Amino acid sequence: MILTSDFGQAFANLRAQKTRTLLTALGIVFGVGSVIGMLAIGAGAREESLRFIEQLGVRNILIDSRPATSQEELQQRRRSSPGLSDRDARILQANIEDLEIQSARRSLHPARVLPKPSRDIPELYGVRPAYSIIHSLHLAEGKFFDESDDAASATVCVLGETAKVNLLGYGAAIGKFVKVNDTWLEVVGVLHEQLMAGSQNSGGGMQDINNIVYIPINTFQYRFWDQSSGLKDDLDGIELRLKSDADSIEVAKVVTAVLNSTHHNIQDFSVTIPAALLAQQKRTQTIFTYVMVAIAAISLLVGGIGIMNIVLATVLERTREIGIRRSIGARRLDIVRQFLTESVLISVGGGLLGIGFGFFLAWLIAQTAEWKTIVTTASVVIAFGVSVAVGVVFGIYPAVKASQINPIDALRYE
Repeated sequence: MILTSDFGQAFANLRAQKTRTLLTALGIVFGVGSVIGMLAIGAGAREESLRFIEQLGVRNILIDSRPATSQEELQQRRRSSPGLSDRDARILQANIEDLEIQSARRSLHPARVLPKPSRDIPELYGVRPAYSIIHSLHLAEGKFFDESDDAASATVCVLGETAKVNLLGYGAAIGKFVKVNDTWLEVVGVLHEQLMAGSQNSGGGMQDINNIVYIPINTFQYRFWDQSSGLKDDLDGIELRLKSDADSIEVAKVVTAVLNSTHHNIQDFSVTIPAALLAQQKRTQTIFTYVMVAIAAISLLVGGIGIMNIVLATVLERTREIGIRRSIGARRLDIVRQFLTESVLISVGGGLLGIGFGFFLAWLIAQTAEWKTIVTTASVVIAFGVSVAVGVVFGIYPAVKASQINPIDALRYE
């Protein structure tokens, strides 16, 4: 009954000063909304980046060639290093005990493609059948080419989702043909759309990972010629899938040592470890989230100071009321509870409005900036809990100050 009475009286006092109460609560509203919005951005960015890194494969090691920028640089490299080649793939196959499967990769930007693409010309990738397993490629139609297709240099291809729409539209594609340069290729498979949070390395550039035509690497070698190959190595990359119990970071050190030996310490290749990227990304996102929340929490701090300021002003205005209550038997604890209840009501009301503002802010950011945002239950609970704590912490001092007013002096106050 005492709590009900306190809340009823506090609500009536706040309602009597609607404008001042609303302005006081705005600091909490914006603070809670900012915390939820910032956490939503962090959660969205973390999920997208982690999904992309996991798509690369946490058991994979990716080796990419570094093309020379000039003929002089290439000649200088060739004095010591033959560049990334099939020989490297064979040496790695023979020397890496934890290697499960691997695929060499060659790429080409076609001069012409038929049917005429509606957008950018897709890249041509020559890969081993194991490539689909290494990168967990999922097929929307048909199948991925197999070892027999690779051995026979078959004129077959698998289209990325964007490449399929780009060349053949939205209808069925299996059994149709596309012409890349001077070679007709039969479509045997179409991939599901892959995550676009990043791109694969193609000659040091950024390539749309869905706008690719995949063919067997032997077909690539015997039926296609890259005019720009003068500055490139024989292979653009080698992808390795390790056994499930392998330590990818330790194996990567062995891979780097083997390639350094065959390339005579010429740094014309790079080794990427998705597992290490995943761990680093998690650490970076955690720091990023802490920084954003710290910045957003400043709004809550300002809101708390606003509550303290307004409650102190209220205490001054209601000094005579406090004296009357004390004179008719109210204890100091009753006065503390009265003003603390008002502070908590302001922060709770502001927190509830702030939750709504946080959802709106997350939606607005997703629509305008085209960033993925995820409002989690934890972010809502944390933001609301902090807003209530702010009301309690910043309401204690004014409430205690009110309870310490001398009743006789309060009755004389005008």
